[in-house]
Amino acid sequence: MAQTTERSSSAPTRTPRFHRAWSVAAVTFVTIIGAAAFASLPGLLIEPLHEEFDWSRGTIGFAVSVNLALYGLTAPFAAALMDRFGIRRVVAAALTVIALGSVLTVWMTAAWQLVLFWGVLVGLGSGSMALAFAATVTNRWFTARRGLVTGILTAAGASGQLVFLPLLSWLVEHHGWRPAAVTVALSALAVVPFVWLLLRDHPADVGLAPYGGEYAEKPAPVTGAARRAVTVLSKAARTGPFWLLAGTFAICGASTNGLVKTHFVPAAHDHGMPVTAAAGLLAVIGVFDVVGTIASGWFTDRFEARRLLAVYYALRGVSLLFLPMLLAPSVHPPMLFFIVFYGLDWVATVPPTIALCREHYGEDSAIVFGWVLASHQVGAGAVAFAGGAARDVFGSYDPVWYASGALCAAAALMALVIRRPGKGRGLPLTA
Repeated sequence: MAQTTERSSSAPTRTPRFHRAWSVAAVTFVTIIGAAAFASLPGLLIEPLHEEFDWSRGTIGFAVSVNLALYGLTAPFAAALMDRFGIRRVVAAALTVIALGSVLTVWMTAAWQLVLFWGVLVGLGSGSMALAFAATVTNRWFTARRGLVTGILTAAGASGQLVFLPLLSWLVEHHGWRPAAVTVALSALAVVPFVWLLLRDHPADVGLAPYGGEYAEKPAPVTGAARRAVTVLSKAARTGPFWLLAGTFAICGASTNGLVKTHFVPAAHDHGMPVTAAAGLLAVIGVFDVVGTIASGWFTDRFEARRLLAVYYALRGVSLLFLPMLLAPSVHPPMLFFIVFYGLDWVATVPPTIALCREHYGEDSAIVFGWVLASHQVGAGAVAFAGGAARDVFGSYDPVWYASGALCAAAALMALVIRRPGKGRGLPLTA
């Protein structure tokens, strides 16, 4: 009789025709799509919450900023949690926390509850998954095809945005924001059984080798990973390239997740565009960011990464300076051009940023990038709040677009200042 229980002490006796790694990747893909609902909702909540509770847009933006900041600050420790407690437990618990935070907003009556439920609970839950989920699954289950699998799992977030943004915007416009919040909770809970029943922490749990690799025993739980994350941060923080990379990526987050993902829909609605149309445009950005990221990876293999970053930030800044002139009650060709152009540039900064981390910090590059990613989310959180506050003060989002364009110009200059890897890799700031 074939052994059906999990095992980690014996090597596999045969290679399966269909490797279970692909099933694990499929579950991961579905999980990321299901969890993408929580990232699609904040921009749709600003106007409904402002109208119902008379909360300022700055107050609502502060809750979103807490969410984004916690997402980023939790991310460097997510891999440590998975090494200590296992992928299944961490992801299932994170999805449950996301669902709890989202559904509790239905009964909130005060702004501090929005900060607690959406900001803290959903922020911690989403940060516990973050990029570490896809990276950990890929590293453990695949030796061959890692690049392909990483690209597919990265695309899952954009695919989820494409699925949920039109649905959630329709719910908000026709049935109110509460059914949309419940939908986010249900979508997170719906994938928990798939995670618990079909996902496994390591190929050795089911007596398999990684796809394209050799069988290896499951390593013991790692208890010092969190300490290493802090140690690596301490070392990297004494070098110049780290602060330049963190600064440019903070501006990246400010000009994407913090600004466009959070405030594009209410800004377009200010100009008379229906919420569903604005959300549809935001979903289209999610399609083109996949294309832009793949193309950026191809360019990064062929051109100097810091120069690519400078070009990406400069082009993004120019596009944001033109956006206030393009907002109108209906969708027209110049707006579609902006959506395609901006979408291609949305996360194009990721491959050259990872490449620069790898060139400057070697074996510690993954952890360094985790902290650089944290700066991305802190920047996003700051502008999510500042954008709402500026709308309250000026009655328009126009100053926010212009300020973000200027920030992107500064990021382009910072990217050019990054020292070439061959000239004093990871040099300390002080002797």
